[in-house]
Amino acid sequence: MQTGAQSVSKYFFTSESVSMGHPDKVADQISDAILDAMLAQDPLSRVACETMVSTGMAVIAGEVTTKAYVEIADVVRNTIERIGYTDGEMRFDNHSCAVLVSLKQQSPDIAMGVDSEGAGDQGLMFGFACRETEELEPGTYMPVPIYLAHRLVEKQAEVRESGAVHGLRPDAKSQVTFEYNDRNEPIRVDTVVLSTQHAPQYSSKTGQEELRTLVREHIIKPTLGDRWWNDKIKIHVNPTGNFEIGGPHGDVGLTGRKIIVDTYGGRGRHGGGAFSGKDPTKVDRSATYMARYIAKNIVAAELADVCEVQLSYAIGVAEPTSVHLDCQGTNRVDQDRIAEAVREIFQLTPRGIIESLKLRAPIYTQTAYHGHFGRVPGTVTVDTSDALTKGTSPKTFETFAWEKTDKVEALRNAVAHVSAAV
Repeated sequence: MQTGAQSVSKYFFTSESVSMGHPDKVADQISDAILDAMLAQDPLSRVACETMVSTGMAVIAGEVTTKAYVEIADVVRNTIERIGYTDGEMRFDNHSCAVLVSLKQQSPDIAMGVDSEGAGDQGLMFGFACRETEELEPGTYMPVPIYLAHRLVEKQAEVRESGAVHGLRPDAKSQVTFEYNDRNEPIRVDTVVLSTQHAPQYSSKTGQEELRTLVREHIIKPTLGDRWWNDKIKIHVNPTGNFEIGGPHGDVGLTGRKIIVDTYGGRGRHGGGAFSGKDPTKVDRSATYMARYIAKNIVAAELADVCEVQLSYAIGVAEPTSVHLDCQGTNRVDQDRIAEAVREIFQLTPRGIIESLKLRAPIYTQTAYHGHFGRVPGTVTVDTSDALTKGTSPKTFETFAWEKTDKVEALRNAVAHVSAAV
């Protein structure tokens, strides 16, 4: 419940997600897989890697400074295989895909600012958290439209990979529209759209009818569950009537073109910076993770029901140029007290962010699909041996550390201390 929020009449809000096989997400995953491969060997790697994918090809370009030796083509093809593009019939597959590489050294003008532990660029970043998923998935603190949109494409990948629904292909998009009441609370799902690439067996009119039934029963209903499913929901499955041609063959994919999918589905604001392919010295990525970490802990500490955090930086300067909180009228204590507690508890320099969230690690490929936020913190084991070294050197790294709520008590105590001082 968002107590204290400004009352409005009921309204509808929509968010979308895209699958791991969407061309832009293919590009994101390739960029982050290359980043991870470099960080696995050299945690101090500086990487700005962009990818473009199209019919039968992947183009890798950017600036890199690293001691790592990485077979770029192998990383690209392994990523394409993991996503599911393994059949030449889709005109983009891991066996025949051409890989063109144009990577050069990072600009010394940028490196000069980073070397002094300043931000790698100027910019503004936002983090957001709210209680809308509290009943659905406790501890996620996400807007429910984007959360369910992610779960729909996640389920599409699951039934595709398991063979529960035969003939699905990797490319897919979802969209969820919620009705909200005059207290800004989600009350029902109004519309669900799910478009999924498919094999030729579903390309006829009867095939599309069969596919709609399968998607409804195996993807949409189990994803929405008892809390949100009802027979009155408007459902659109492949509304154009056919989706056989897709993936990079159907549309060119570029790194960083799904920034709203990557964050909060249009809820709250966005600073404009993309994430994938960027090492943690780039505050576009690391400071956005920190802003989410702050916002989520504030909501988890019950200091507010909604929280948006803005951080901003100047290139080469360590301390943020601004720290701003907006609890949208839902805060239970004065926002200035919360802001003061934030500055006391969280490390907000680029170095502080990297160290506190353990970001110099090969943890990024997982973030490049199904959203960067609302995920479960965990671990991943990665081979950190050099490509030229025989044998393996596995290490375990923490993932999604910015999703932890380990600062709840510190925030409560700090706010109480600030209150007492006042």
